[in-house]
Amino acid sequence: MTDHAKEALVVFTPSGKRGRFPVGTPLLQAARYLNVDIDSVCGGRGICGRCQILVSEGEFAKFGITSTADSLEPITAPELKYAKRQQLKPGRRLSCHTKILNDIVVDVPAESQVHHQMVRKGAEQHDITLNPLVHLYYVEVQEPDMHDPSGDLRRLLNALEHDWQLINLDYDVALLAQLQQVLRTGKWCVTVAVRQNKQVVALWPGFHDKLYGIAVDVGSTTIAAHLCDLISGEVKASAGVMNPQIRFGEDLMSRVSYVMMNPGGEKEMTSAVRSSLNELAQDLAAQEGCALTDILEMTFVANPVMHHLLMGINPVELGGAPFALATDMAINTLAADMDIHLNPQARAYLLPCIAGHVGADTAGMVLAEEPFNHDEMTLLVDVGTNAEVVLGNRHRLVACSSPTGPAFEGAQISAGQRAAAGAIERIRIDPETLEPRFRVIGCDIWSDEEGFEEATADKGITGICGSGIIEVVAEMYLCGVINQDGVVDGSLADKSSRIVADGRTFAYEIQAATEHRSAIKIMQNDVRAIQLAKAALYAGIKLLMTYQGVEKVDRIRFAGAFGSHIDVKYAMVLGLIPDCKLEQVSSAGNAAGTGARVALLDEQSRDTIETVVRQIEKIETAVEAAFQDLFVDAMAFPNKVDAFPELSKVVDLPAAKVVMKDAAVGRRRRR
Repeated sequence: MTDHAKEALVVFTPSGKRGRFPVGTPLLQAARYLNVDIDSVCGGRGICGRCQILVSEGEFAKFGITSTADSLEPITAPELKYAKRQQLKPGRRLSCHTKILNDIVVDVPAESQVHHQMVRKGAEQHDITLNPLVHLYYVEVQEPDMHDPSGDLRRLLNALEHDWQLINLDYDVALLAQLQQVLRTGKWCVTVAVRQNKQVVALWPGFHDKLYGIAVDVGSTTIAAHLCDLISGEVKASAGVMNPQIRFGEDLMSRVSYVMMNPGGEKEMTSAVRSSLNELAQDLAAQEGCALTDILEMTFVANPVMHHLLMGINPVELGGAPFALATDMAINTLAADMDIHLNPQARAYLLPCIAGHVGADTAGMVLAEEPFNHDEMTLLVDVGTNAEVVLGNRHRLVACSSPTGPAFEGAQISAGQRAAAGAIERIRIDPETLEPRFRVIGCDIWSDEEGFEEATADKGITGICGSGIIEVVAEMYLCGVINQDGVVDGSLADKSSRIVADGRTFAYEIQAATEHRSAIKIMQNDVRAIQLAKAALYAGIKLLMTYQGVEKVDRIRFAGAFGSHIDVKYAMVLGLIPDCKLEQVSSAGNAAGTGARVALLDEQSRDTIETVVRQIEKIETAVEAAFQDLFVDAMAFPNKVDAFPELSKVVDLPAAKVVMKDAAVGRRRRR
């Protein structure tokens, strides 16, 4: 025991905060005195179980104490009562009903901390600091009597001030209509949701510990949503749907064109996307078994056109230079104002846009990856019909968009298709025989392995998706089927039946046609489409590198569904991205959606991204004189002028060669 006869030394880990307290002091009271980050919804009544701690037992020479379980009073009746309702893990105690008897070291588990770091599964794995805008508070309100004329609202606010030190709270007038019924149903016990410790936004009778938010990525093709527990930070449910606006046009510009040709058409598209959001919310709530009224926050990321259509803004100005946004600022409004039916006081937050073609989805990517917190020169790439690119570090960030077109999504490719069962997603070509082996979505067996035919008999081999297109063109280059200029070498037809004439050019045949299936070929025009797409992206990246004054990047992160599936080695072989150590090139998954979750779960992140976005320098590729020269150089594989020393360490890049490219000439020679 300490020399102070009636005091005990209490050390909290992992914070390291410590202090001396009189024997008999409740542990939660000591934690609050030291500002230890420990959660409690019920106000120390032993109901919520959020304040669990674990005694660290043993000799702690650093603190000069021996810590044992006996340093706390024996388990109490409220703890036993809670343990019957909810499992209390071995060694855990409720700090609100545990008194200090002796010197002790107490560990506060991550789930008991209000602002804890977490890595959650169910969506992309990511560290997020839990610090939501809305918190729950349980209070017991004094009943009215003939001697106290105070209204129910005043007594509720007095209870919140007394129990939780929440003063001068605002409230929504709409809550008055339900206040008296809630208080009486709960027998004067009520759970209150308070937003930013400023405003009462929801009420529930009795003890209530369900509080949720939804993070949404509104893409031009799909809408993805995650239901998150605002108390634990966990992703509780996920769902996605096709964006119903597709019926107005497959890509962004076609939807803008629809509005141009059909005045008022934006109202139809806004209504369509909002209907889908309501369906998603109902789906997520059903998965979790919660009420829509338990959902009090929503966050959104979207490209500029989707952003405007979501908010009911005509996107026509984004269809031509100077691509003016209606607003580049973050939007904070009631979800009800967006026709989304949750709790009437639920708020919706849209991350800020960066520029006319660099939207809130890119801001979400930046928030998720945090290049502004690192010294490494980081390249963030989100590949779609337009590729959004951000390059920089904590000193400076620059961004641009490049018109890559839909080739990487399978469009404009003769056998191309979206990623679906039956699509070729992986391919290897034997450099000697030029024979291919491949794998399709929905089957883990390679085409040259036993059982492949049976495994793919149902879906068949239907085409080639984006990741497969990148791999096959890169493999064709590595095997000499195409040269550095992307020309299919017709002279190889004498060596392999895979090289076939196609009009005046040649093609590479992956799958021959039969009575029951079509041929899958990579045509000369397919290679050209990939060259145009990759050159646009690379030229944009090089432009940003010029602005940053760097010759190389330290780290590359691919965002989006496309970036999740491509092999980074083949992306570099094509010259899609600049040279970099391959171990420093990786997928960021749906970084935009992760950014939406960060904004949902961490209040501080909203100020952070709003500040960072204003500091990002937007480079407009369309008016940059150097862009065209960079584009021409980037048409070659991997590039006409840039060296790839890091790539050369792991891949034998072919020497330059001249090839026969005219099939008609070849036929005349053979005759």
